Amino acid sequence: MSILITGAAGTIGSLVVHGLVAEGAEVRALVRKPGTRSFPAGVAEVAGDLTDVASLRAALSSVRTLFLLNAVTPDEVTQALLALNLAREAGIERVVYLSVIHADRYTNVPHFTGKHTVERMIESLDIAATILRPAYFMQNDLTVQHVIRDYGVYPMPIGAAGVAMVDTRDIADVAVAELLRRDRSQTVLPPMTLDVVGPQALTGAAAAATWSQAIGRDVTYGGTDLAAFEQQLASFGPAWLAYDMRLMMAGIQKIGMQGEPGAVDRLQRILGRPLRTYAAFVNEAVEKG
Repeated sequence: MSILITGAAGTIGSLVVHGLVAEGAEVRALVRKPGTRSFPAGVAEVAGDLTDVASLRAALSSVRTLFLLNAVTPDEVTQALLALNLAREAGIERVVYLSVIHADRYTNVPHFTGKHTVERMIESLDIAATILRPAYFMQNDLTVQHVIRDYGVYPMPIGAAGVAMVDTRDIADVAVAELLRRDRSQTVLPPMTLDVVGPQALTGAAAAATWSQAIGRDVTYGGTDLAAFEQQLASFGPAWLAYDMRLMMAGIQKIGMQGEPGAVDRLQRILGRPLRTYAAFVNEAVEKG
């Protein structure tokens, strides 16, 4: 039996695939178009889509463990609920689901409430799952690196409440550890939820200072203007997503994104190493240019 990875062609999904293969796991990668992404030798590509019931049913027919990752889309809840119902139909009792931190608190943010709906379904169906709740991805800031370098401004309006940014590689490594723990267990393990965070809570000013030190020039924090943030996102992406991200940033400014007490120690025990810091991420990004 094998582990099925949905979202396998994406950033975290592909990292999970590579991590599982490195540990000797049998992996199936759900992709829309086989052959468009390079996977390690031995990975079985399965053509399918989370809204295509027939293809998803076939993909789930010979696996023991499911990694459920679906992108932020208008039909995100439908995708996830179809996948979980079909997994249950196939007798799959081992699941790792990628949710988001504070899914139950950012109640007006569409993709947060969507993921919380999925979490509630997992609970109501008594599915043996690990729910991973990652905070803001450090790699999000790669999308604004040119603004930081060219204009000396850190533009993400994350405010001052504190965001425990997490490296996507750490998210993937935690997912790999949990998938292997569940898949290799002789018995079905009880459910659990993990806040997946970085080792420190950052403010907008602190993030700017980190970039300033790394590039050797002054970088200022751009402030908390959410209307400008939405307008900028909408200039190159869907308006619904830009507004969703604006609502998320409003929540970050008000509540922040920090894990429950002991979350960092718990994650480091799972990984057997320290979590990656934002400073290390920034320095690596600068070195790569």
